[in-house]
Amino acid sequence: MAAGRAIKAGDLPQVIPVFPLGGVLLLPHAQLPLNIFEPRYLNMIDDAMAAERMIGMIQPAGGSPALPALAAVGCLGRITSFAETSDGRYLITLTGVCRFRVANELAGRLPYRQVRANYAEFVEDLKPLVDDEGFDRIRFLAALKAFLERRGLDVDWDTAKDAPAEALVNSLSMALPFEPAERQALLEAVAFEERRETLIALMEIDAADRSGDDDPHWLQ
Repeated sequence: MAAGRAIKAGDLPQVIPVFPLGGVLLLPHAQLPLNIFEPRYLNMIDDAMAAERMIGMIQPAGGSPALPALAAVGCLGRITSFAETSDGRYLITLTGVCRFRVANELAGRLPYRQVRANYAEFVEDLKPLVDDEGFDRIRFLAALKAFLERRGLDVDWDTAKDAPAEALVNSLSMALPFEPAERQALLEAVAFEERRETLIALMEIDAADRSGDDDPHWLQ
């Protein structure tokens, strides 16, 4: 699959290696930096680099720590940046391509896990990012401000005020300190509008008991 070429549903690999990592979210079009050091995942990256540079990010879903169950939905990513450190680690960046539902896990002798992926529910992920005409940025940024203040965190507010809606929602869905189940809910929101409203709800629920001025005059 050539870099830079538009990806169609038929281009997507049906069997993919997966990296189960709790509390980590990858969304379409977004970028996720990873530090790879476990031998089995170094092997996985070697194999991916020799093929289509594709791996799936997915959260564990309980069970045995040695072989946890996998969440029902993950996200396929393409390795778009790769570097090897002097101590043998790989520093990679994954760019989200398309979410998938796990059809089944394959038995095999590879040191890492593989699944058969079904992309049918998520083919809209392959379309370019678009403007969101229904985005209430004032409400969104007010909820974000309250959420961050409770944790002593901050963001680049100039960027947050100007960034395209989908890019902003996706990047914050990945970056904000949500619980694994909340991250999974953001991932499984089929349409972007559903993810946007889920993110706002999570932030507003979290900040519901905060004190202070709710007037978003600071956005003007």
